[in-house]
Amino acid sequence: MSGGASIPDSAREPPLLELARELRAVAQTGLAFAQDRFDRERYERIREIAAALSGALTGLPARALLDAFAGEIGYATPKVDVRAAAFRDGRVLLVRELSDGRWALPGGWADVNQTPAEAAVRELREESGFEARAVKLAAVHDYRRHHRPRHLDSIYKIFFVCEITGGAARPSIETSAVDFFGRQALPPLSAGRTTAAQIERMFEHALDPGLPTDFD
Repeated sequence: MSGGASIPDSAREPPLLELARELRAVAQTGLAFAQDRFDRERYERIREIAAALSGALTGLPARALLDAFAGEIGYATPKVDVRAAAFRDGRVLLVRELSDGRWALPGGWADVNQTPAEAAVRELREESGFEARAVKLAAVHDYRRHHRPRHLDSIYKIFFVCEITGGAARPSIETSAVDFFGRQALPPLSAGRTTAAQIERMFEHALDPGLPTDFD
């Protein structure tokens, strides 16, 4: 997953981080609609507080966070990350991320003017070299409930089971290796992108297409 800022692992997300994230959203949405100069100043101050609080909780520079927050405009909504789970001979396709040297389901931020399924198939092609088609929406997860390390953004992760239709293994500008792994032989995972529990659930969906879509 590209973009955004992950923060150090912990057993539980600090409640204050949730409040800082909400303050940031309130400020961004307020600035999108406020017309009064004094209201805008108040929302800008709320954004500064959100950046300072986020920095204090994560150790990241408050100034850099404020600059990043200011770059987000319009009504504040969660970001969307898509993941593609493709299988061959009972093994799952994973890619090794250049950013941390660990493995994940192919995926990343959804692009404008693409459906979620189109985005997942594109990410799979770009990161692994394989062509595929999405055959099932398997899960929609709230990042906060499933992942470590924590993340400053609010994120929805959308998982598709995909069928490989062509192509061949080929690393990309974001990945250094492409391979298939058995259910009980997963490599070290890039936990902010894909967890072992999520991969296990994708195996279950692939084996039983009648399973309902997971959510939250």
